[in-house]
Amino acid sequence: MSDEYAAEPGGEGERANLAVTELLAKLAERTNELQGVQAELAERTNDVQRLQAEFSNYKKRVERDRQVVKETAVAGALSELLPVLDDIGRAREHGELEGGFRQVGEAFEAVVAKQGLARFGAAGEIFDPNLHEALLSTTSPDVDEVTVAVLFRPGYRIGERVVRPAQVQVAEPGPAPEAEPAPEPAKPKPGPAASAAKSAPSGNGNGNGNSAGNGTGNKAAADAAVEVDDDDDSGL
Repeated sequence: MSDEYAAEPGGEGERANLAVTELLAKLAERTNELQGVQAELAERTNDVQRLQAEFSNYKKRVERDRQVVKETAVAGALSELLPVLDDIGRAREHGELEGGFRQVGEAFEAVVAKQGLARFGAAGEIFDPNLHEALLSTTSPDVDEVTVAVLFRPGYRIGERVVRPAQVQVAEPGPAPEAEPAPEPAKPKPGPAASAAKSAPSGNGNGNGNSAGNGTGNKAAADAAVEVDDDDDSGL
């Protein structure tokens, strides 16, 4: 009897060990399956995130292209109106923008500004070849870099698009230019009367020179006229 009782606990322990081993094997199998599912889920998550990023970039690109098309269309339309803005600016500078014309000019400027058209260019700005068109250049000891000295015509832009560059005179670092000497006045050329006066005799120096000279000159002119008339008669 004691041998049977001794054998039964050992058999139950062996079966328990087998059951535990099977459970551990199944648990390991399920763990592997779970890890595979997690890896697949992570891969699908990356795919979704990549698609979301691509779609976001696509939306941004479409919006950017739409903005560029809009700015191009508006710039093309407003570029035809820039001469009108120049006339309004010149009238304001000369004090001619008064009364009803002033109200019309300000309303016109407000409309184009609402469309995104912005004016730029002023004396003292740092020269930017992307914004300014230099027509003249000088040197100045008061600047440390190339600077706008005189504004000839303002520039306009819409957003980052330059519709028209500003025309300016720039000042570069250096000594002040020397003043050019004033040109000498031109001497008048002697006319026919002066030439005739020089060729006429001066007289005898006793105060009758002018009358004698005039008489001699008049007599010579009369003789020449008679000779011309004689030639004409003979020609006929």
